[in-house]
Amino acid sequence: MSAADEDKVRLDKWLWAARFYKTRALANEAIELGRVEIGGVRVKPSRTVRVGDVITLRSGALHWQLTVLALAVQRRPAAEARLLYLEDEAVRAEREARQALIKAEHAGQAHSEGRPTKKARRALERWRES
Repeated sequence: MSAADEDKVRLDKWLWAARFYKTRALANEAIELGRVEIGGVRVKPSRTVRVGDVITLRSGALHWQLTVLALAVQRRPAAEARLLYLEDEAVRAEREARQALIKAEHAGQAHSEGRPTKKARRALERWRES
């Protein structure tokens, strides 16, 4: 890759390299669905990312607001990926509070006991027949 090409990175590739999506296909899908914006504007996956761009990501009830600090075309370890962007602290605090709330809501729910035993299945069949 030439020096001129290092200044150009596709949005889907950068999101994958920054470890926001597990695959480029997932990053591409999120962009196509309008869950990713740059500067408040919907963009295409082929949009070139530049240092200083403000990217907004939405995934369900969770939001991220990032400022691009560096470009990458290779997926590196998570510690290195965090150096590619600066996250807005207010948005981060709101997301973490929302995650804690979602986790608390799910904590009270009991898990199913799984597959019924042979005895329980027969009892259920007898109940359905009557």
